Amino acid sequence: MNRIISNAVVRFFLLLVFALVSGTTGYSQQITPQNLEKLQIMEDSLVGTADSMYESFIPDTHIMLSEKFVKQLVRALKIPNSYYYPFDSLKHLINIIYPDDNSFRIFNWEITAGNIPKRYYGAIQMPQEQLKLYGLLDYSEQVGKGAEDSILSGGKWFGALYYRIMTQEVQGRRLYTLFGLNDEDRLVTRKVLDPLMIGEKGPRFGAPIFGVGSTNFPRQRVNRFVLEYKKGVNASMNWNEEKQVIIFDKLVSITNDPGRKYTYAPSGGYDGFVWRNENWNYLQDLIPVTILRDGEAPPDQK
Repeated sequence: MNRIISNAVVRFFLLLVFALVSGTTGYSQQITPQNLEKLQIMEDSLVGTADSMYESFIPDTHIMLSEKFVKQLVRALKIPNSYYYPFDSLKHLINIIYPDDNSFRIFNWEITAGNIPKRYYGAIQMPQEQLKLYGLLDYSEQVGKGAEDSILSGGKWFGALYYRIMTQEVQGRRLYTLFGLNDEDRLVTRKVLDPLMIGEKGPRFGAPIFGVGSTNFPRQRVNRFVLEYKKGVNASMNWNEEKQVIIFDKLVSITNDPGRKYTYAPSGGYDGFVWRNENWNYLQDLIPVTILRDGEAPPDQK
């Protein structure tokens, strides 16, 4: 069954690679009335297929319906200037997320088939009149424990559901920090900060910009930051606008077994990252754990 899932993901990736068409310059951003009508009809079909690929009573058909959804999506995106069509109805079923500079958008969803772990799907569309689309192949299972140290290109990607994109600049080039959730493992959940650069050869995931070491290379900056913790536990990782930092839960092993990530849970304190000198610099005990005596009230957190 795992081989069936893997083959399905590869077919998805190939479908999107075949959809890659070079764009043109000097294009008009306006969608013609005729094409707008086509996109609206196609979106209705996409909504129906997306709903089925999540809710079908036969879990093994979820992958097949996801492939059907991909084909429909590619047909819709081939309509000139489709980038400027927002897919307002579809975005209630799949993630459609943009960076603040509007330089691309990501279509992103997850599929569960029976007892098989979740698989993640993604595609990056560029803002061009003729379709330019990069398919993403979920490679999180293959990178395994080397996730923090790996650089992924050629369509390979640490699969996740994205909920925020931040824009930075490194050596004169735009770099995007993607905030994502990966929940495919049976024992652990992962929150991930994944750097993305898009060049002439397409998207490249991972860059040594996080000021923490990994298990394999403790003295080197990691290419991807992964917060890994016990399944069923809630842990946060997001941007704090007031403090201008990324804040995430400080995790500890609840069984005093730090080698096993599936025993990790929030401790009550928070660490973080601040962007400085073209890197995400680690902030330890950004909000420390406060141990109270009996009868003491917790201090206000600002």
